[in-house]
Amino acid sequence: MVELLIQIFPNLAKLGDEFVEAIGDTLQMILFSGAASFILGTFFGVVLIVTRKNGILQNRLIYNVLDKAINVIRSIPYLILMMMIIPLSRILMGTGIGVKGAIVPLVFGTVPFFARQIETAIAEVDKGLIEASQAMGSSPWEIIFRVYLKESIPSIARVTMVTAVNLVGLTAMAGALGSGGLGDFAIRYGYQRNMTDMTYASVIVILIMVSIIQMIGNLIIRKTSH
Repeated sequence: MVELLIQIFPNLAKLGDEFVEAIGDTLQMILFSGAASFILGTFFGVVLIVTRKNGILQNRLIYNVLDKAINVIRSIPYLILMMMIIPLSRILMGTGIGVKGAIVPLVFGTVPFFARQIETAIAEVDKGLIEASQAMGSSPWEIIFRVYLKESIPSIARVTMVTAVNLVGLTAMAGALGSGGLGDFAIRYGYQRNMTDMTYASVIVILIMVSIIQMIGNLIIRKTSH
């Protein structure tokens, strides 16, 4: 088995330590930017729902400003967005490169997408439940947490899984600008030094990450669906 792996990935033995480090960098980017994106995306998604027309906290100004901002950011290609955010990354993270420098652009690239997904997920909640909660005197905060979010858990799990898979792809793209991780590793060795086996190894690990995310997401969806 070992001999077969050496034949398939001849450069892995001498680059094994860097490969493991690249995997660790990718996981860090996914975990830190993913956690921030989940919190911010959920917040903005809820704001979109409650401030839209006929929402429980209808506010046309807030809704229109947030809606347009999300549309604008989502329309910018990620590599261009990442270059635009570098000065902000330097201010917030102290650097515009490496794993730390990639977190802010990853959040900017993920939050608008996730916020829109959360908006769609929460919009599926039965309006009758919201009306019943209002009739019983529930406050907007109670409706948000006890109706909107609680009833949307399966849908939120589904869109979180989709967004997490998308985030894995963004971390690979971030490698083009020296953020580290598997994307950077594949470019430096697989592309620039023509070590195609390292490209294949990077792709395999990324596919495994995506498969694990989908497995966990599907498990949560099955457990929370009713």
